[in-house]
Amino acid sequence: MISSTSQQNHRIRVWTNRVRLASYLAVMCVFIACLVVSKRMSFAQGTQNAAGGAAVAPSIAPQKPSPTEDSILEIVFSGGILGILIMVTLIALSVVAVYLVFDQAMGLRKKDLLPSDLVEGVKQLLTQGKLKEADQLCRDRPCPLSFVLASGISEIEFGWPAVEKALEDSTAEQAARLYRKLEYLSVIGNLAPMLGLLGTVSGMILAFREVAVSSGAAGAGQLAGGIYSALVTTVAGLLIAIPALGAFAVLRNRIDELISELAYSAQHVFSSVRRRIPGAAVRPVAPPRS
Repeated sequence: MISSTSQQNHRIRVWTNRVRLASYLAVMCVFIACLVVSKRMSFAQGTQNAAGGAAVAPSIAPQKPSPTEDSILEIVFSGGILGILIMVTLIALSVVAVYLVFDQAMGLRKKDLLPSDLVEGVKQLLTQGKLKEADQLCRDRPCPLSFVLASGISEIEFGWPAVEKALEDSTAEQAARLYRKLEYLSVIGNLAPMLGLLGTVSGMILAFREVAVSSGAAGAGQLAGGIYSALVTTVAGLLIAIPALGAFAVLRNRIDELISELAYSAQHVFSSVRRRIPGAAVRPVAPPRS
């Protein structure tokens, strides 16, 4: 059981992290919007300058930049309005994925979730029969292990079956709490390729629409240019999904390992007082073999 002050501090930290993440996303979106607007303005200005130059010297035609001269920003945001919206969404998902990986990597530390001194301290107090002191020690050290141990201590007076049930339920609850935030990383890993595929399909539709409108007059170069612009979103989605799913697998195995150690530590703490708790089953002795 965690005290109300610890719960309040935990909620404050959670909301602080959420506000910080929202601020990062807002700054990123504003930065991308400014880049897009500046590119649009420069493109419009270049078009006006080209038109003015054509009026003065109609014999000189403006040269189009080759695809190799395109900057990374022009390639990324070359899919039109829908492509730009999808790319902004993918960039936001990448920021969230980086935040989740960093948060889980810093939060899934054994010394914070399963402090060894807490195990020995609670075990020693339970051996001496000091239940209130052991419960207070768990309240003063809020962590998944202290939550599980406090749940078991609160059920000691009802017998060992109640203690064992409380340990199992609290361990499952802590496992679900650790997995809950990690699931968002899996959602990002599955959602990013779908968004990239959406941008690709929409871009190819627009490219083939130009061919249909021009009655086949559009050349292979124009068609290839539209398709390569559409494929940018698929590449971006895969670049986000592959690291996200890889990090999800690594962090999931880390959580499984911590939960196993958590269950073992809880059983180790109560092993010294298990026989003295009412309702503890005595292990039967196997009969000798003939």
